[in-house]
Amino acid sequence: MTAAEEIDHDLAGPHPIRSELIDGRAAAKELKDEVRVGVEQLRSVGVTCGLATIMVGEDYAAGAYERRLRRLAADLAIGYRHYWLAAEAGAEDVHRVVRQLNADPAVHGILLLRPLPAHIAEPELFAQLDPHKDIEALHPENVGLLALGTPRYVPSTPASVFHLLDGWLDSTGRDRARFYRGATIVVVGRSNNVGKPAIALGQERQAVVVSCDEWASHTGCLAEHTLRADVLVVAAGVPNLISAEHVSEGAVVVDVGINPVTDPDTGRTRLVGDVDLPAVLHLTRAATPVPGGVGPVTDVWLMRNIVLAARAATGSAGSGGRDDRG
Repeated sequence: MTAAEEIDHDLAGPHPIRSELIDGRAAAKELKDEVRVGVEQLRSVGVTCGLATIMVGEDYAAGAYERRLRRLAADLAIGYRHYWLAAEAGAEDVHRVVRQLNADPAVHGILLLRPLPAHIAEPELFAQLDPHKDIEALHPENVGLLALGTPRYVPSTPASVFHLLDGWLDSTGRDRARFYRGATIVVVGRSNNVGKPAIALGQERQAVVVSCDEWASHTGCLAEHTLRADVLVVAAGVPNLISAEHVSEGAVVVDVGINPVTDPDTGRTRLVGDVDLPAVLHLTRAATPVPGGVGPVTDVWLMRNIVLAARAATGSAGSGGRDDRG
């Protein structure tokens, strides 16, 4: 019996595992209502929240994300600007746009859509961001604050992972603190914007956190790590990387992967996760689907960070709450 199962046994007595899908769209709707209140409070004192996105090239997933954000910003009455540069644009061209937005008081948050072309050094570009407008916490200052447990902003994707987990625990009557302190969280993927912050957020909750990445699969030892998981967070960017052989019975699986896959017969592109959900669902206690899991919450959490940034920039107070741990 895993640590999390022992906790469940304590709280509710022996019971068979009944897998359920964690509804990211429902969670996003509730969070969106909170964000809308924050936006309206700021508008009542003459402040319009402002978001700017920058995209270099024509990556499919980045383009899909940008379109979702554009629609969501319009729905929430958040000012929105999008800057597109050709894939051949030089680093200085991108830096110039960043400097322009840094200096613009109407822009409270700047989002660099990834991936960026290989000739643009991401660390140098992130370091150019005004850390107060860096709503995905990729500036070195914000990375350090998150590592210290005192984040200015919690990056939207890992924050959404734990927002969904916290909500699922609440809905099933489990005590959050007790669950996390007895759980092993395995994070597959070590990206700067998802995997590494997820590790920090798991550690903040006093869980045992294990980090690995897709390369463990090449050596045949990925399952050795993932089978230890009470909570398995997969953010490797590899379609269907996780199958039944990687998941222990009773685990909670959170799939962060958003991978465009083209059907060879129809030529149509669809998005799939890093987890082969039909293959693992009979093993899991709960799991997030793709689409409809982490993605919808991520979009709204980004807007939540915009509200926080606008409040800080204008000195405006307001309710709506702030949970620095996501």
